[in-house]
Order: sequence, then structure tokens, then C-alpha cells
Amino acid sequence: MTDSKAATTPTSSAAVLVLEDGRMFRGRSYGAQGTALGEAVFATGMTGYQETITDPSYARQLVVQTAPHIGNTGVNSEDAESRRIWVAGYIVRDAARRPSNWRSERSLDDELTEQGVVGIQGVDTRAITRHLREHKTMRAGIFSGEAAQASDKELLDAVLASAPMEGAALAEEVSIDEAYVVEPKDHGWEGEPRFSIAAVDLGIKAMTPVRFAERGVRVHVLPATSTVEDVNAVKPDGFFMSNGPGDPATADHQVKLLRSVLDEKLPYFGICFGNQILGRALGFGTYKLRYGHRGINQPVMDRRTGKVEITSQNHGFAVDAPLNGATVAPEERYGRVEVSHVSLNDDVVEGLACLDIPAFSVQYHPEAAAGPHDAAYLFDRFIDLMADTKSQATGENSNDSNDSKTEDKK
Repeated sequence: MTDSKAATTPTSSAAVLVLEDGRMFRGRSYGAQGTALGEAVFATGMTGYQETITDPSYARQLVVQTAPHIGNTGVNSEDAESRRIWVAGYIVRDAARRPSNWRSERSLDDELTEQGVVGIQGVDTRAITRHLREHKTMRAGIFSGEAAQASDKELLDAVLASAPMEGAALAEEVSIDEAYVVEPKDHGWEGEPRFSIAAVDLGIKAMTPVRFAERGVRVHVLPATSTVEDVNAVKPDGFFMSNGPGDPATADHQVKLLRSVLDEKLPYFGICFGNQILGRALGFGTYKLRYGHRGINQPVMDRRTGKVEITSQNHGFAVDAPLNGATVAPEERYGRVEVSHVSLNDDVVEGLACLDIPAFSVQYHPEAAAGPHDAAYLFDRFIDLMADTKSQATGENSNDSNDSKTEDKK
């Protein structure tokens, strides 16, 4: 999955980061030793490194942490966002010599080594970040131990032979094999579930179903290969598609599934990859950003309210939709759609809202386990949408919208 060849070792050795344009940065090994190939990207969060490396959306990527000190608080068994580390490689400036935090169970270095993740420390991450901003994200490789002894040409040739992110279909690789259920009662909700949803795991983070469960929603988490029959089998009140890695242009199966759901007028909410899937289902295109949005400090405006949210993001692709108000979707049967949220850094589409069917999505992460929590209201908005849809179907009034303004608990 990570395209890495690692042999764990307790001692640090020479390591080199090689970018596809020939730029090289030399440092020392961090974590496992060997070779890691992927797309070099940078993440701007000052905290939450454990959540970052365990986010499945980082599959096949070499993550540069712009924060200079990494590993200070160690790692623990509670903060991981998924079942394993997904980054293909890890790039830091100053790695902590030892962790110091009451919740720490082991060092980040040990965790990377145990899971076979090749990293590099002692490099100028500011210079790497500036280079990627100026020249775009690109294929890269980390080489340490015996792998670093090859010639510069051999190392660059290995990078140039690696697969690009464009055209990569990765959601099925990071998704679960079998469905499971997250119950509200296991996350502090008292009483019967208010709603039940089908959530397709395209690289879902652990906190996402928890945010629903805290609000009284039973979550049926389904594999990325699920069909509309699988969705209908759990009798959901709503449908959700998660974040995930790879090129949305490859997600034809998920686009077909979502169109089937939209045709049934089942309320839909998508985040990140789920936003791109909605864009494609509506008939819009997607494109690759020069260096993407990654970190927990990305400003977004909700165009409906004028409020600015500081958001957590991790995406290298975006939806190509018009910003000038409501328009009829290219797939005309879905009616009107508008761009509901935009990035204040570069006007990238950060959210879509359908006006004639019950569907909306955002490009960022409202679950944000390490913060910020400005966008937590979106889970309540989806609950309101399910309540309104159910009320219209039964012809009854619903009080759910008044009850769903649940305070975010984390």
C-alpha cells in the first residue's frame, strides 16, 4: 500500500529525500530504514501528528510536517484515526529525543519503526515546504540505511519510476472488508437512536462515526465496494460518504452508487472525498491542486451565513464548480446546486449544497479530533436534513431540528 521497503533498526543512519525534479535533502533516518516512495506533501498543523499519520487520506504520500518539533508527546492507543499508520513516509526537522506526556505509551520513532514506516529527520522542512509551494507537490522518495548508498542517479530513477497520484484508485485499498455498526449508546447517548445512516468507508477516520453516535445516530459503516442494495439493506434514514485518498476521477463505482442514492431522495452528507464524489455525481469535474490543503488551520467561509470557520483539511483534488450563485447541475435531474463554502486562501470550492434534493457536502473535516471544532455544526445540519425529509415523507411535524443542536463533546 505504502510502496515502501523497510527493515527496522534501532540506530539512526544517513538518509536522503529525493524529489522528482532532482532536488535532494540529506538528513538522518527516522523510524524504519529502507525505501519509501510516494507523493511529497506538507501538513501545516502545529499539533495532532498522530492523527495525521493515521489518517487514511494520506495513503501513498510522504508527509512533511511544517511544525519543527515532532514527537514531543509520544503516541498512545486512543488518538489513532484508524487501524494503522497510512503515510508512506514521514519527514520532520527536529524529532523528539524522548516523549514527555502523561498519556504517552511509546515514542513516535518506535511506532514508525514497528509499523515499517520509513522517515527522515534533521532536514530543513521550511525549505522543502517552500519548494513544494513554488513547484507543486511531486513524486519523491526517502532512502535510508543501505538504500541511501545508491548513486544520486539511481535514487532519482527510482522516484521517476514510481506511480503518480493522478489516476490512483486508493479508496478500496484503505477501506474495510466487512461492515460494522457504531452504536449511540456506546458514546454517551441515552435512549433509542434517533436516526440510522449508511456510511461508506472510503478512508473514514475513527472520529467521524463517533461524532454521529454522540448525537444519537446509529452508523452502519460499509466497505467502499458497497452497492445500493447493500445500502438499502440497513434501512438508513441518511447516506454518508467519507474522506479518502486518491484521484476522485477514478471513483466511478462510488459515483454510480451515489447517483442511485440521490435518485431515491435519501438525504446525503459527504466530507472530503465524499464532496468530490457529490461533485462528480452532479456532473462537475475535478482537478488536482498545485500543492493542496493540509493542516488544521485552513480558513473557510460559509457563503450562506458569512461566517468564517477554521478547518482541518487534507486534500489534493478539488471540485470544478461555478462560484457565481445557484446553477442547474450538469446532471439536470438533480436540479439546482450552489457552492456553499469557499477557501479564503484561494477560492477553492469547499462545499456544495443541492437546492432541490436533500444533499450537501464539504471538502474539509468537521470531525477534527485534534481540532478545530468550528465546523461541528455540520453533523447537526445533516440530522436536521434527515428530520425534515422524514417529516415531509410522513406529513408530520418533527422536533428533531430543535433537539439536534448537540454541543460537541470533544
